[in-house]
Amino acid sequence: MLRTLQTALVAAAATLMASTAIAQVNLVSHAAGAGTAGGLAATGLVEFASEAGVANIQLKDGQTGTKFMLALAEGKIDIAGAPHHLPFLMGRGAGPFGKLGKERGAELAPNVQLLYPYTFSVFYMYGFTSNGINSWDDLKGKKVLQGPPQGSMPRNSRALVQLTTGLKAGEDYESVTVSMNQLANALIDGTADVAVIPGTFPGPRESQVGAAGAATAMSLPKSMFESESASKLLNNVGAAPFTAPVAEIQAALGENWTVVSEDDTFRGMAMVGGDYVNASMDEEVAYQLAKAHIDNIDNLKAKAPFMAALNFGNIDASVAGLCGKNPMKFHAGAVRAWEEAGHAVPDCAKP
Repeated sequence: MLRTLQTALVAAAATLMASTAIAQVNLVSHAAGAGTAGGLAATGLVEFASEAGVANIQLKDGQTGTKFMLALAEGKIDIAGAPHHLPFLMGRGAGPFGKLGKERGAELAPNVQLLYPYTFSVFYMYGFTSNGINSWDDLKGKKVLQGPPQGSMPRNSRALVQLTTGLKAGEDYESVTVSMNQLANALIDGTADVAVIPGTFPGPRESQVGAAGAATAMSLPKSMFESESASKLLNNVGAAPFTAPVAEIQAALGENWTVVSEDDTFRGMAMVGGDYVNASMDEEVAYQLAKAHIDNIDNLKAKAPFMAALNFGNIDASVAGLCGKNPMKFHAGAVRAWEEAGHAVPDCAKP
């Protein structure tokens, strides 16, 4: 009798172990820089999915967005995080995906579907208070840091400056571009007078600048932000209008910063995207991954001071940059998870 009971217990334990092994699928995820919103979202999902017994996720961060988005669309990896404009450009065989061609790009892009959206960073103006730049109009004749030499960052920065002030790069002010790892130093060493680049509150660059001296962060002007002419830029694919109480931005940046706005609202242009999976992912796996994220949003926000301002848990189309010109759709499993959690998934973003 005892031997029979022991045999039954061993068999039950083996069955339990087998079912656990089956439940925890092995997945590969790629992300860009460690310590960024995308990097922390990716590491968070690794942790949350493991704790929930959903998946073992092998994460590679510090990767190049154009490369890993293509790998995701081709089914070579399972998860990737990036702004919405990357799969959008892929679908058109444009920009960094020009070599794909339109036909191949249009074929691949629908393979990328969304688990959850968030804000990667926010364009605004900042610099050392000692430089005496107190409004956007003060940019005339200045050296304005606008990002690395290539990519969408300098294009967006120049468009923002021109839309806000009418000033043109190379004519009314000097446009300064440096490598990504030199962006913070460009202000500190005087290469640039002021920056109009995306950041967070506070991000690594803002922390470096604030540690070097008193700094000022400047909101986009309200009249420009609410104008029809600004709507096209602020709502372009991969972008969205960003607002937050000035008091929250001030508290996040710290006492060495002065936050300037004409009222109690801080305005910027958000770069939005999310974590994506391949459309062929099993619906139950995608559901469990999205659920693990939703169940841990508060824990994710606590991973860095700037994460609280980046709209995790907000799937409103106007905040998340969905619908309109953006063809991005949620994975069916993610739709189920969000709706189960009480969120209204925009119909235009359903598969």
